[in-house]
Amino acid sequence: MSSETIDNKKTVILIGANGNMGKVALSGLGKHKIITAGRSTENNDYAVDITSEESLRKLYKDVGHFDAVVNTVGTCEYADFTEMTEAQWMNTIQSKMMGQINIVRIGQEYIADKGSFTLITGILNLKPIPFAIADATTSGAIDTFVKCVAFEMPRGIRINSINPTVLEEAWDVYGEMMPGFQPVPSALVGKAFERSVDGFITGQVIVVDA
Repeated sequence: MSSETIDNKKTVILIGANGNMGKVALSGLGKHKIITAGRSTENNDYAVDITSEESLRKLYKDVGHFDAVVNTVGTCEYADFTEMTEAQWMNTIQSKMMGQINIVRIGQEYIADKGSFTLITGILNLKPIPFAIADATTSGAIDTFVKCVAFEMPRGIRINSINPTVLEEAWDVYGEMMPGFQPVPSALVGKAFERSVDGFITGQVIVVDA
């Protein structure tokens, strides 16, 4: 049974809350009870490694009841395709792809009825740039996963992905790598997370682009 009350306040596990995208997600989830998780317990309620099934299962058991999971992390390796090693590919696949799939695969056993999962991808599978083939490939895989697995989710559970372009606040770091891209304000991406958690949509890739 969901803890959702008349004011729609939910218990949300936010993975990666201390990162830039985690802070963006938090801006759209202010009305909810947020349980933070990251690679360590420093400034987080719980520690979790999304590449470890055991770690994910422990997180869900330790939290107990929750209505939503929002993930904002996924390690990606960047290199020219002709030079990228299998180890670099696997690091990206194990984190950004399988890590997120396991967040859902394991989490669906524990999440409340009519709960929701929100995963993170990125615009590079739609607008490629050099050195980002692993990021683009795994983002595309997760967007496809979300579209298809929505038909199989039990107990009314929803799932969506957020596919944002570069943030205005990060343009000074990434802008040189992304000529011709128009950055968007973080508040706009925060609204995408809010729509995923508070709306009724499922199986959707929420693209946030200029």
